Amino acid sequence: MNPRKELYKIRDKENAKNLARFFKTEKGQYGEGDVFWGIKVPNQRIVAKECSNASMKEVESLLKDEVHECRLTALLILIQKYKKADSKEKEKIFKFYLKNSKYINNWDLVDLSAPQIVGDFLLNKGKDILYKLAKSKNLWERRIAIISTFTLLRDKQFKDTLAISEILLNDKHDLIHKAVGWMLRELGKRDKDVEVEFLTKYCKQMPRTMLRYSIEKFDEKERKTFLLF
Repeated sequence: MNPRKELYKIRDKENAKNLARFFKTEKGQYGEGDVFWGIKVPNQRIVAKECSNASMKEVESLLKDEVHECRLTALLILIQKYKKADSKEKEKIFKFYLKNSKYINNWDLVDLSAPQIVGDFLLNKGKDILYKLAKSKNLWERRIAIISTFTLLRDKQFKDTLAISEILLNDKHDLIHKAVGWMLRELGKRDKDVEVEFLTKYCKQMPRTMLRYSIEKFDEKERKTFLLF
């Protein structure tokens, strides 16, 4: 079964227009030039499951496709392969992911895949690659760096989320501000004192969007305290 052909069968031109607007595909926007077929994620998951036995060559071809849903479906297939893989195959998939990171070029592609592959692979290993990605000129590699730490947070590993958040404090892009704020909020769910300590130190420096995302679950009094800091 060819995943691209299966996706083509269920394209929706009207929804494609909506998605193109939502993912900012106009000139000068972060998703400039991205092409959509208008396929909802649950339907892409169905195709990915049906095509889970696709070869890595087929996955690579799909990941390099100009169509957004093809790239996402490729990543969904890759996640399935990773979950079933032994340690050696997991490493190959991890390296494949990083080698092809330039095709993982929108926030949904990053968010659905980075924790499942990069974060999981690095769980009990050195995290140097995350710091390299955090300093990349590529927006999506920087997002991969911080979003991958979601898996570490679930394992109560806070150090790398905090360190990478510090690196990204002065990032210019709001998609990084939102990602860092989200991860700080997730950290706070597990240890609020650690999050508060970080925010107390950096709230004056961090962009407002980053701060607002990070304190979203605080009560009103706490939020006002940090916003007026």
